[in-house]
Formats: sequence, C-alpha cells, structure tokens
Amino acid sequence: MNAPESSPLKRTPLFESHKALHGKLVPFGGWEMPVQYSGLVDEHVAVRTKAGLFDVSHMGEIRVRGPKAFDVVQKITCNDVAALVDGRVQYSAFLTERGTFVDDLLTYRIAADDYLLVVNASNTPKDVAWAKSFETEGATIEDESPAWGQIAIQGPLAEGILQPLVKADLSKVAYYWFTWADVLGTRCIVSRTGYTGEDGFEVYGPADSAPKIWAALIEAGTPEGLLPAGLGARDTLRLEAKLSLYGNELDDTTTPWEADLGWIVKMKKGDFVGRDALAKQKEQGLTKKLAGFFVEGRGIARHGHPLKVEGSGEPGVVTSGTQTPTVGRALGLAYVPLAATALGTRLLVDVRGKDLPAFVVPTPFYKRPTA
Repeated sequence: MNAPESSPLKRTPLFESHKALHGKLVPFGGWEMPVQYSGLVDEHVAVRTKAGLFDVSHMGEIRVRGPKAFDVVQKITCNDVAALVDGRVQYSAFLTERGTFVDDLLTYRIAADDYLLVVNASNTPKDVAWAKSFETEGATIEDESPAWGQIAIQGPLAEGILQPLVKADLSKVAYYWFTWADVLGTRCIVSRTGYTGEDGFEVYGPADSAPKIWAALIEAGTPEGLLPAGLGARDTLRLEAKLSLYGNELDDTTTPWEADLGWIVKMKKGDFVGRDALAKQKEQGLTKKLAGFFVEGRGIARHGHPLKVEGSGEPGVVTSGTQTPTVGRALGLAYVPLAATALGTRLLVDVRGKDLPAFVVPTPFYKRPTA
C-alpha cells in the first residue's frame, strides 16, 4: 500500500522574485518561503540599522462585513473592537472556550460594518473555519487570503524608501494605523505595525500587484542598504522584541494571562469567546507565566527544551531560543512557574541531557532607540 502523497506546498505571488534573488526556499506552514537570501545575520542587521523587505503574502486575510460585523468581531476576539475607528489596527486573538489561543491576529477596521482580520499563515484554514462558525444573518465571513499580496518593509529607513512609491503622506500614518493609498497605480492598504521591533510598514494589495511593488522597493532601497529578508531574520528580530509566535509562545494550551498578553484582553467589554474561562483562571491564580532568560556560558536553549528552576526543581519549558545578532548572546523565552518569573531566578535548561545554566531577565531584550 503506497503512502499518501503530501500536499504540494503553496507559493506566494512573489515566488519567482525569491528565486531571482537566490532566496533559500524552505517549507513553512504549508508554504514554500525564503528562510534567507544573503544570510540571517546580514538581514537582521539591515532591519535594525537600515531596512529589510519581507514577503508576508502567506498570511491569512479574513473579511467580516455587514450590519452585524461589529457584533461578530467583538464576540470572536478578546480585545475591545469598540475602541477602533476607521483606519485603526488592533492586536488581538481568537480564543477557545477554555480561554486558550486559537490564534493571534490583527484587526483592521475598514468601516463600522467592514473588518479585515489578518491571521497566521499555518492557521488560516483552521481560523477561517472557526470564524465562519460564528457567521450570522447580517455578517458575512469570507476567506480573502488568495486575493491579497502583502509586503512588509521594516527598519529606520523604511518610511523614506517607501514614500516615493505611495501617494499618501506616510508621516501621518501613526503606529497601528493604516490608510488606503495609490501604490504604483494600485489601490492598497498601507499600515504601520510590524513584527520586528522596528518602525515599518505593510503594503496590502491585489496579489498580482505584489511583484511590481516588491521590485520597485528592491530598486529604491538597495542603494540605501535595504536587503530582502527571510523567515530566519524575521524570527530573531521578533524574539529580541519579545513578540510572540503561534506554535511557540502561543497555542491551544496557553492563555493570554500566561503569555503575558493580558493587555489584549478587555474583560469589561462584555461577553466574548473564552471570557468565562479567563475570569476563572484570573480568580484562581496562574501557575505558569512567560519569562525571558539569558544563557550563561556556551550553549543555546531551543524551542521545546525542558528546564527546571535551580534549587526547587520545578519544571518549565523553552518556547523560543537562539543567539541573536543585536543582543549578541544566547537568550530565549520560556514558561516557568509563577514564582520563577522574578528577575535573577536561576534556571537549568536540559540541552541533550546536560544542564545549561540561565537566569531570568527583563523583556523585551531589545528596544528601538527613540530620538
């Protein structure tokens, strides 16, 4: 009996652009994506000091429209959608009835009756099915992912490189806001959020417009030091900035309270999926919480490595870890017992049967310099 063939990997509208730039393509969440071009460290440093260009067209886009759209989005996300106005973006999450993560997402309010929910690539089919289970008369929920291309330009030079291509004043687009604008003759959403810890923008346009926009940004940015950047740099950049990743810090066994994301939960807004479970957990108290750590000496802690609190032996687990270019040392995030989140708490990470010493430190590990 032959084993079933695995599903072919999906490709973004920029697949040929990545090949032309000699990007190293790898499987990621069902997609064939560039992990790096010139090298992870060079790409990471470019984003921190100049600019980097990312293909994020694999992300999912769910559109909720109709007179009951607000009610549905308010029900299925944990943040308060009533705080949004047209052009505002909000970090939020879909939660299970147990208060754990279905996914984290961005909510874009296009109009009072029109919302764009941007979700993680690997979770898109699951998220669409989950969201659609709340569809009701007066609110349609559609998967628009194939229609969109999405490009992110990140770094201190991002605004200057992007501005000549956009017929809108980017200096007036504040952090976590967006505008509709003409980008090389195509109507696009241009937002200012980012997943790197740096300033930057996302350009959402029709999928077939992505290669032209990408090429124009490469041409405009290369003389300024811009580099195309892959998944590797995206991961080290987000880790330094303590930006959580689904499948690492977030999953259907963890809650926002535990993930140190209580700020995206608005308990006073009224009922939403997972609210009762979160209320109960808050009343009973947490047993674990996310904490940052530095490794002492040689060695790197990786996702999934078990750990214990030195002295007590209480267990925990590393969710993300690596040696990062800007901080210049091995670091990571881990779920540890609540008492062990105190700064300076000593940990022992089990790396292939050997104890690697580490200690709890403040997060984020990196903050963008402010003028």
